Amino acid sequence: MTSNTAQQNAAVADKAILANSAYADGRHLAARQSIYQWQQPQYDLPGIVVEELAGTSGIVLDVGCGNGKFVSRLHKDRPDLQVVGMDISAGILADVEKPVLVADAQALPFADDSADAVLALHMLYHVSDIEATIEELARVLGRGGVLIASTNSDTDKQELDRLWARAAGDVLGIPEGPARVSLSSRFALEKAPGYLGTAFKDVRVRKLPGTIELTDPAPIVAHLASYEAWADQCGVPFHETVSRAAEIAADTIEVKGAFKITCLGGLLACRR
Repeated sequence: MTSNTAQQNAAVADKAILANSAYADGRHLAARQSIYQWQQPQYDLPGIVVEELAGTSGIVLDVGCGNGKFVSRLHKDRPDLQVVGMDISAGILADVEKPVLVADAQALPFADDSADAVLALHMLYHVSDIEATIEELARVLGRGGVLIASTNSDTDKQELDRLWARAAGDVLGIPEGPARVSLSSRFALEKAPGYLGTAFKDVRVRKLPGTIELTDPAPIVAHLASYEAWADQCGVPFHETVSRAAEIAADTIEVKGAFKITCLGGLLACRR
């Protein structure tokens, strides 16, 4: 591991960056989520979570709920459930349906065996101690309950990784620039079953592959720019690199007709 990668990984789990910058409000998260509207096939992730909770009643804790996309859907489709949204950032919780709590996933304010389901959706890569956090999620989950986690593969959106490295190289005047910050690599889909298997006997993986084809560079720019909270860890002028990436993407679209991005995410349903 290079020192640059170690710095980036530390920053991805830095509580101050998460609460005060990356997720101070829902703007950056919404930008990252928005690119999926062009993905084929389309996946209704909140709907999949609702399906996974078909046999669940009682209390559902959405840990690291972000802008409340899943909380909102559960309130709508499963009003019988007692859903509690939690996040380390008070700002991002402002528009999430109540009840919500500002809470650290590594020290949840709930008793042992008090929840019937726990959601940890695209958030376990943000905690400093992944193993301890999984133990904490298991602690609050009652016997027979389900933990639903999600993350992306190490191969997810590699075209954007290559685009960033090329743009960064152009800005720095070298053949290839530093890698962009990877949010999910600390808890990538390839690693997730091993992590979760330390606390859960049954870990079921549902892979969600897809392809995004864009004929306008704007969604790419929005996605790359949403990493602004980690600009200091990029090793390259951030905004200049985003601008150069936009130019390269536009050139690619002009020549090839579209900019293609290969996606691979996944959802993991776990029982103790």
